[in-house]
Amino acid sequence: MPACFGLIPGWAKDAKIARSTYNARSETVAEKPSFRHAWKRGQLCIIPADAIFEPCYETGKAVRWRIERADGKPMGLAGLWERKLADDGRPSWSMTMLTINADNDPVFRRFHKPEDEKRSVVILPDDTWGDWLRCKSDRDAAGILAERASAEFVTHADPR
Repeated sequence: MPACFGLIPGWAKDAKIARSTYNARSETVAEKPSFRHAWKRGQLCIIPADAIFEPCYETGKAVRWRIERADGKPMGLAGLWERKLADDGRPSWSMTMLTINADNDPVFRRFHKPEDEKRSVVILPDDTWGDWLRCKSDRDAAGILAERASAEFVTHADPR
């Protein structure tokens, strides 16, 4: 069964919260009520992506840009999942992408508003996917979140 994009914690009354939980800051994921349950239970996942889309303001206006691997392979994004039971007892799953500071990242520092902190989803290095899913502690997970994918990326404007 597919998962909803935007984590829906078990205590949420409705799915509207998903609009504000697409991303989770890796620095505070263990503390924030929306994410801490999934984090503490080790509900880690890998979200496959062919590309990431971010706003670039280099022209003075927000322009959607596409970011993808130069080798054409899919990316594995670090994520968290949650399961919630509906009133009828059926389960539904949701997920969020973890983010890190990208102020010094050669690719991702170009995106978002000039005055905003630069953030990036965590693109897991290919050889850490299994390690990510098997993390047993905050320390293990934090170590993997600090690693940067070594893949080369290509970026280009991709307005809708």
